[in-house]
Amino acid sequence: MQADPRQSRLMEVFDLLFKRYGALNWWPAETPFEVCVGAILTQNTNWLNVEKAILNLRREGLLVPEAILELEMERLAELIRPSGFFNVKSVRLKEFVRWVLEGHGSLDAVFEGDWRELRERLLAVRGIGRETCDSILLYAGGKPSFVVDAYTKRLFSRLGLVRETDGYEEVRALFMEALPAEVYLYNEYHALIVEHCKQHCRKKPLCEGCPLRAVCPYPKVHGR
Repeated sequence: MQADPRQSRLMEVFDLLFKRYGALNWWPAETPFEVCVGAILTQNTNWLNVEKAILNLRREGLLVPEAILELEMERLAELIRPSGFFNVKSVRLKEFVRWVLEGHGSLDAVFEGDWRELRERLLAVRGIGRETCDSILLYAGGKPSFVVDAYTKRLFSRLGLVRETDGYEEVRALFMEALPAEVYLYNEYHALIVEHCKQHCRKKPLCEGCPLRAVCPYPKVHGR
């Protein structure tokens, strides 16, 4: 069976990023449920704001599904206020924990069985989009489902491996089809992409000193 040429290109990028930034040990959380909460709260905000909201919940002893479900909506919204869109996100958290507890009994039970079928069921939960879903699967459930975000599309369109017009599933397919289904690899790769796009591959790219400069066509095309 002939090797997928995209795999060697993707692994070259991974190796260069890993050499520069090292293991990033993402996602920062104490429990799988905390990962799920963070994945929902991080929608349309930055991680520093999410950390403040999670700290509020942890201080109140509320980082378990049963506690979130029983908590009054207004109080939940107030506690997660730092994450922004707190009224919407409080509804989404309630919907998620109700789906977990009433549909499965526990978060551990959610992750039993085929993860591909779980992905479809999870995407049907109101407020759970594709990035949030894959973050929950990968970081909370330890399932080999690659997470795509705006940074992923930006970096790999500049590398010429996807198009800027490609949708979420098209970009995700590049990684899912070309890379081995390894949770550690997917975990570190996504974290490295995020870190690199904060450091170098910004909206206005900082190509000087970029660890990918030798393999990236963007600087030559745009005279950087």
